[in-house]
Amino acid sequence: MACHAAGVAGAPRVGDKEAWTDRIAQGSELLYEHAIVGYQGASGYMPPKGGFAHFSDDDVKAAVDFMVSESE
Repeated sequence: MACHAAGVAGAPRVGDKEAWTDRIAQGSELLYEHAIVGYQGASGYMPPKGGFAHFSDDDVKAAVDFMVSESE
């Protein structure tokens, strides 16, 4: 979540509703997939599990859920 707190490397900042609207509209399952396995987007790169391989999938999903709830 550190990248999303600061907007590093194209990461949408937590709380930036405009940046999150289209992402949230894609649905939780796709957001989870991108966060867990990684994603190369037009504006930046999401490393798998945010670069923390020791995080469980449930940890990552909880972080996604938090960021979404703060950005709706």
